[in-house]
Amino acid sequence: MAAIGNLRYRPTRRLTQLYVGLTLYGVSMALMIRSGLGLDPWDVFHQGLARQTGLSFGTVTIAVGAIVLLLWIPLRQRPGLGTVSNVVVIGLVVDATLALLPPVGGLPARIGTLAVGIIANGAATGLYLGAALGPGPRDGLMTGYVARRPGRSIRLVRTVIEVTVLALGWLLGGKVGIGTVAYALAIGPLAQLFIPLFALPAQPVGSTVEPTIGRAPGPAGEAA
Repeated sequence: MAAIGNLRYRPTRRLTQLYVGLTLYGVSMALMIRSGLGLDPWDVFHQGLARQTGLSFGTVTIAVGAIVLLLWIPLRQRPGLGTVSNVVVIGLVVDATLALLPPVGGLPARIGTLAVGIIANGAATGLYLGAALGPGPRDGLMTGYVARRPGRSIRLVRTVIEVTVLALGWLLGGKVGIGTVAYALAIGPLAQLFIPLFALPAQPVGSTVEPTIGRAPGPAGEAA
């Protein structure tokens, strides 16, 4: 099984980029929440669970991330430092940001807050994935499932997962709105812009260890 990331190569840059990205991701989530115009599918689910359990949004995000990470075990996925950090850091940051960020009033301000949140989310995705220290638990669930069943479309699998969590979140009381649609339309182009911009090779050019960003373990656990 190939290692995810190589901290012997540019460790300061990689760790800085990882944690800046995860911090920005948590801030972006808080901005979208404060807009009150709707969240992305997983955050609709998180918000619904938070409303039903009385737990904070960040606590629910951490708990769901940990549960999803357990689902990697039968898929033979191997988490990296970025994966574990994703579970913990984003939830802590979103709660801290919500505590500091007051509610936003007025539709123009709410639209602006939503737009900044979505753009920041795309940049954050590029930063933490570009560090090549492991995907988030939710992305790894998707890529791991497809790696174990090569005939399945990654687009179809992602759609099924996100529609499912969106429906469950809505039933639990999560906020679905124009922000949900805007996120769905914008996040693909934003990720396509920011991921190459911030991508770092997993090791120096000429190394015998292959990069693992965007790749998932194959049936025997090796990189496919």
